Amino acid sequence: MIDIHTHILPMIDDGPTSVLESLEMCRIAVNDGITKMVATPHIQNGLYNSDAGKILENVQFLNQRIKQEGLNLEILPGAEVYLNDQLLDMKILNESSILTLNNGKKYILLEFSFQWVPPETAQVIFRLKSMGFTPILPHLERNSGIQSNPQDVKRFIELGAIIQVTAQSIIGEFGSRPKKCVMWMIKNNLVHVIASDAHSSTDRPPILSGAFEVVADLVGVKIAERMVTDHPKMIVEGVRIDA
Repeated sequence: MIDIHTHILPMIDDGPTSVLESLEMCRIAVNDGITKMVATPHIQNGLYNSDAGKILENVQFLNQRIKQEGLNLEILPGAEVYLNDQLLDMKILNESSILTLNNGKKYILLEFSFQWVPPETAQVIFRLKSMGFTPILPHLERNSGIQSNPQDVKRFIELGAIIQVTAQSIIGEFGSRPKKCVMWMIKNNLVHVIASDAHSSTDRPPILSGAFEVVADLVGVKIAERMVTDHPKMIVEGVRIDA
């Protein structure tokens, strides 16, 4: 499995607070059957603003430590970018001031408030697609606006966005509303990818297998595999996913 949304880098955002915890998260991921993880630290949200260079350096360092530990795992670079006007600046995106997933200039992981959906979301999706970038919208099932109107996700997909949900939502660890919403989304074919959005080795670990089993029981093994293996592989390789 490939986990495209993780806060695995130490001491860079609200993820692990030490290298040792990062390595423990890596062990958990390997034991769960994960072979690649994209490091997606928060950026451009007013709290965390690491530049691409710093993220790439941290990814290289963690991969060296992983190799020393003998773990069969590769960390790839990326970022979770807060929706902002800079996303419409082609120069900024092409110069990698803002990292795309695996630095491939194809897929960009966006985030916005859990309380509401910004009115400019559709415009940003359209503009990014017109510039050759595909936005991935994470954890919409935890957004209050989407929980009230989950059919809005269809519009984002029609515009070309990729929808990623969180494994812990599927198994109910974020409560009943996110679980109800994400199950509706899955049943209505509105989910492309499951990721862990891991932040720690305890409360929010990098585990996908439990969610995979739930989805496999709900809609079948092939669709579940698409969400944790096939589509994530296409994303890190920069291959187009037909929404």
